[in-house]
Amino acid sequence: MHAALETCIAKYPELSECVPDIERAFETMRDSYSAGGKVLLAGNGGSASDCEHIVGELMKGFMSRRPVHDSMRRKLRQFGDAEGDYLADRLQGALPAISLVSHTALATAYANDVAADMVFAQQVFGYGKPGDVLIGLSTSGNSANVVRALQVARAQDLRTIGLTGRGGGAMKELCDVTIRVPYDVTPDIQERHLPIYHALCIMLEDAFFGNGK
Repeated sequence: MHAALETCIAKYPELSECVPDIERAFETMRDSYSAGGKVLLAGNGGSASDCEHIVGELMKGFMSRRPVHDSMRRKLRQFGDAEGDYLADRLQGALPAISLVSHTALATAYANDVAADMVFAQQVFGYGKPGDVLIGLSTSGNSANVVRALQVARAQDLRTIGLTGRGGGAMKELCDVTIRVPYDVTPDIQERHLPIYHALCIMLEDAFFGNGK
């Protein structure tokens, strides 16, 4: 077990039953990134904030330094050595991730002009490519706009991961991996989602930017 996951379970021992699914989610994301894929995220309310949080941990350094490769530094020096070094010193390795909750103009236009429950599905249709990953967060597992997005993702051959509560709702039938925390009340579920996705982000960072990378 990865050290980050051991730490997560030590703090939240009730999540020990989720370990196999957390490890499967990590493997799914790792394999997608290794093949040049990206991660899309969808959720509502507090889960929308979680989507933004996850993107923040994946797209920049989290627990480790992520210096750019020397080849990129050399390319950036076309703008002058000092300018190139400034850019290279401040860029960080990224694991591509897009929060589908962030595009206010598109979301409000689609909700008004087409259908509110399709705002994430449309973005999956536009951004998603086979081999990408869609992560849906819903404490009930039944959020209509997240479910629609997962349906489109499955049709487009994306891999799907769900973070939800004990029951899993409709999402559990649409996700390749469903991480169901053993709680039923929204605040309790969301409190456990955070250490899970922190562990996943640390594991991915270590896989791509750890020692020897």
